[in-house]
Amino acid sequence: MNPIRVALGLSMDASIISALAALIGAAIGGLTSVLASWLTQKTQTRAQWLTHETIRRQELYKEFIEEAANCYADALQHEKPEIPAWIELYAKIGRMRVVSSPRVVVSAEQVGQKIIDTYMEPNKTFLEVRELIHTKAIDILSDFGRACREEFDALRTRRF
Repeated sequence: MNPIRVALGLSMDASIISALAALIGAAIGGLTSVLASWLTQKTQTRAQWLTHETIRRQELYKEFIEEAANCYADALQHEKPEIPAWIELYAKIGRMRVVSSPRVVVSAEQVGQKIIDTYMEPNKTFLEVRELIHTKAIDILSDFGRACREEFDALRTRRF
């Protein structure tokens, strides 16, 4: 025996050292396994949340585009707005304020403003609508679409 260990009262035999090393190794292995499982679960939960969030926004934007197109078509043909449809359109913009990027919200508000402005103009004839199509002035949703695409690209990069 080592005289220093005996003097300090630290006499350990090899079986205790082996058992202690095995115990520490098992604890480290178990802790590593728990940590790896926790990180995997956290990553999977985040990916699922981002997927759900993307689907939710896609549905909201689809509904907004359909509602805005209907309101715009009505505005081209009438001077008096359909108030319930108009309120529904602004309800969707309100939902966007909660979940969307500021650029998407601003673009949606610009679409709403363009529709209001169109109601204030005289009704369009078929030839005037044809000219709007030819000059691409009828596409009031292009900026909104670009803003949505940028937002989805940003969400996609956060996922990976």
